[in-house]
Amino acid sequence: MTAQTMTEPAPPPAKPRRPLLQSRVSGVLLVLALLVLWDLSARFWVDSTSWPTVTAVLAALFSGSADLFAAFTSTISLMLKGFVLGALLGVAGGIAIGLSPFLRRAFTPLLEFLRPLPVPGIVPPLILLLGIDDAMKITVVAFSTFFPVLINAAQGVRMVDPVLIDMARTFRHSRLRSMWQLTLPAALPYVFSGLRISLALALIVTVVAEMIAGGTGIGYYLMTMQYAMQPDRMYAGVVLLAATGYALNWLLLLAERRLLHWYSPG
Repeated sequence: MTAQTMTEPAPPPAKPRRPLLQSRVSGVLLVLALLVLWDLSARFWVDSTSWPTVTAVLAALFSGSADLFAAFTSTISLMLKGFVLGALLGVAGGIAIGLSPFLRRAFTPLLEFLRPLPVPGIVPPLILLLGIDDAMKITVVAFSTFFPVLINAAQGVRMVDPVLIDMARTFRHSRLRSMWQLTLPAALPYVFSGLRISLALALIVTVVAEMIAGGTGIGYYLMTMQYAMQPDRMYAGVVLLAATGYALNWLLLLAERRLLHWYSPG
């Protein structure tokens, strides 16, 4: 063995190839395969006017129906208002409960009493109090968003390393400065987990509220198309909702990666 070969650096280990089933391409292929199966079943196997082909649904989606996109815009506007309101209240409440054992003991029974309430169960009382306008729907969405964010934020605050808190006290950091520079950054991964859960809930709850007490929105649109026996337009609304949920989750993940670039989950 020569000196040259002894001093040559070893080649870097080859990166393991990502399994196909775990790749993003495989996810897209699975969706396409399901759509093809849907289309074939509607053409050859299912003899029903309530089960349109994929091409008919896509034609209804891209035909530019003003009613569909007006309903969609109304739903997204209500959802975002309720989501932002519930998220802000959830983060503030979660930090307060996480920092204060007194507040945690005082409010835990009330929160556990209200948290399991189903959305259809709270809509009728809210209709009596707020009517069937946008205020009721925003309140329902905020209510559903509030609890996952609050619970995750409180858990994130409680998971802060006590050694770091003692170190901040040693350096005589104020309570506000410690919360801003230590507690909140440490709790942010938990907060984003709550936000992702709440985002899906917000979209679902908005549609349900529009179905129960709506004159506008995608939920009301779906019910109208069902009664009008226009399944292609109804499924077009469903597909639009699915694509919207995927896009919103992707945007939230992108924001999480940008804001928490220092965080690497195990």
